Amino acid sequence: MSPIQHGLSLLALAILVTGQAASQPYIPADPYADPKHDPLNLLRYISNDALVGVANALTMIVALSQLILAYKYRTWWLLILPISIIIFSEGLAVRFILSHNPRSLAAFIAQSTLVVLSPCAFIAADYMLLGRLAKHLGQERHMLILPSRITKIFVLSDVTTFLVQGTGSGMSVVRNPTARDLGSHVFFAGLLLQLISFTLFTAMFALWTYRVRTKDPHIWLQDRNKKWYRDWRSLAGALAISCVGIIIRCIYRVAEGTQGYFGPLATTEWIFYTFDVLPLFIAVSVFVPFWPGRFLPAPKPLEQAEMDILRRASPTGQTAV
Repeated sequence: MSPIQHGLSLLALAILVTGQAASQPYIPADPYADPKHDPLNLLRYISNDALVGVANALTMIVALSQLILAYKYRTWWLLILPISIIIFSEGLAVRFILSHNPRSLAAFIAQSTLVVLSPCAFIAADYMLLGRLAKHLGQERHMLILPSRITKIFVLSDVTTFLVQGTGSGMSVVRNPTARDLGSHVFFAGLLLQLISFTLFTAMFALWTYRVRTKDPHIWLQDRNKKWYRDWRSLAGALAISCVGIIIRCIYRVAEGTQGYFGPLATTEWIFYTFDVLPLFIAVSVFVPFWPGRFLPAPKPLEQAEMDILRRASPTGQTAV
């Protein structure tokens, strides 16, 4: 090879290496040096262990309290709530790993999936609660949708948005920019559908409450002489607080999606805790003092229900033996 050819070969190699280097993002040697611009840190910040510890402890306390209440009042139909809170809490706990290994893709996927998707079960619990409350009061006629269909319709929509969000979440945490952008759009669509669905549910709940108060005031006031934990209006108020908390969180997530995966809302830790964790915490913790089992009687065993039917059907009001 002539000196000229050798020189041209070196020049070509230098251009190739330079081009490859330019196409690769700069990765700091120290993951803690510049997390905001570290392409391998998908949070774009170092997770604060103190915040994680407080959030994890408080959510676990709420979950364990609700498990005790579910056992005490035999509210097995609402077990989905404390179980999903535990999942949410574990998702927050995974952030401990990210604070010590901020570039861990597996930890990021785990925390993102658990924290984002578990609230779908919080929403499903609210759906079930409204239907049971309307049935308990005998006020199904004031519902736009029959209580027997509320859970089916809205839980189906919840499952649909869950699947859409799950698909988008899985795609958006990969390091391929094209797949990540597509996943981000899919995830955003799921969040938007969830916000629309839950807002419609909340509006229906508000209308039902208004109709009961104005058209059946005797039902509205039937528990006025009882203690607060026996007055069904307290439970309705707790459900309203839960709905507001969930809507705030949904709005935050939708706004986050409009900015892109690495926008300010998604990459600022205090915003995450203020508009995601805190509203959801309020939405579920409100049911500790206002546990539905305190207000709604536990379903009777099948044999007792059959005996009640026979007793009502008997001319003497007594059950034949």
